[in-house]
Amino acid sequence: MRKLPRVLEDDEIELLLKQFNTRYDAGLKNLCLARLMLEAGLRVSEAIALKPEHLSMRTCKLRVIDGKGGRDRVLWVTDDLRDRVGEWLERRPDSEWLFPTRTGAQLLRQSYYRTIQRYAEKALIASPDEISPHTLRHTFATRLYRETKNIRLVQKALGHADLSTTMIYTHIVDGELESAMRQLR
Repeated sequence: MRKLPRVLEDDEIELLLKQFNTRYDAGLKNLCLARLMLEAGLRVSEAIALKPEHLSMRTCKLRVIDGKGGRDRVLWVTDDLRDRVGEWLERRPDSEWLFPTRTGAQLLRQSYYRTIQRYAEKALIASPDEISPHTLRHTFATRLYRETKNIRLVQKALGHADLSTTMIYTHIVDGELESAMRQLR
């Protein structure tokens, strides 16, 4: 059986997000990226490929263009996340990318991977070496499935072509059910 992905608990999410010092440009950029993965389920490659025109500041609609497998999809973000990205837009360097480096170049996946691990260490999250940008995506998917109990919605949000890829999230919830039932007296 496939190993279940690491998913952050609510308190770990809160601890992680508190680590971003938004007084600094890098902190605000990294917070926005982390929240996009946690709240919209983006892959890191999709997040770093975003351009400002992919997010409608009026409707909170986010267009993922040419995601994995060449598939486009539409997602929505909260007003609060849209506003944080709006703050970033006012501060970001001139670039075609929504989340560029300081010099305006496209951010590298590996760079953001290391960034998330550093923030996880600062947050004192257990096993920070197991935390990656993809952990944030897994966390989103698990939370969406727990909330909706609709695996098709999770599949659509994640951009999975095959439902079997998405089914891993039902096993996470099954594990929670087993744990809860074993604790019954």
